Amino acid sequence: MDEESKTAYVDYYRNELGNRAWLVGPVSLCNRNVEDKAERGQKTSVNEQTILSWLDSKELDSVLYVSFGSLARLAPEQFLEIAHGLEASNHPFIWVIGKILKSTGQNGESKENLLPSGLEDRIKESRRGLITRGWAPQFAGMPTVTWPITAEQFTNEKLITDVLKLWVKVGSITGCRQGPSHGFQWGETKCRRLMGNGEEAAEMRRRAEKHGVKAKIAVEEGGSSCKNADALIQELKSRRQS
Repeated sequence: MDEESKTAYVDYYRNELGNRAWLVGPVSLCNRNVEDKAERGQKTSVNEQTILSWLDSKELDSVLYVSFGSLARLAPEQFLEIAHGLEASNHPFIWVIGKILKSTGQNGESKENLLPSGLEDRIKESRRGLITRGWAPQFAGMPTVTWPITAEQFTNEKLITDVLKLWVKVGSITGCRQGPSHGFQWGETKCRRLMGNGEEAAEMRRRAEKHGVKAKIAVEEGGSSCKNADALIQELKSRRQS
């Protein structure tokens, strides 16, 4: 995230703790080649034109996008919770199905189709959802339901939800590999809170869009991230010469 979004933390780190820092990011925005980003990873099971046509058929700001990236592995129980929550939410959605643990606590990817019976047929018939498998790009500048899984993701969630108030917590309190007993509940209420027509959802979308614009400016020439990267390079050069 750009420096401007973390001003209070940066000021404390630099001024109170006396540490030096050069904040650079979001690095994902530095690559402007759309084709390159779209072709990363394995091919998806649904082609790009099908996805775009489906999106064009939906109202603006109405589609919920669900993706956990290429590393996360969900327990079967967690996978089913998401499936039931999406269907019950009654919102259009794109769900990128990733890796699933063969059993709780066991590494590996399940080849078994764990979707609730008839779900895929129902959403195809209603055209309310689109399920794809494999790699898919993620998006910035959008309100999000957060589900931290490991490492610093729990700290990042606190910044995004409690401080910047851009996203909605899903309720995860321990890592994904701990299984479904960690208090996680996806549920349709999270979807409705995020995608609803109320003032809270509208304000969340405005804030997310605003920070998305700031993030893009940060990596532009003359932006805070660009300046910090240059400053770090100059610092390293000066140390090498001294």
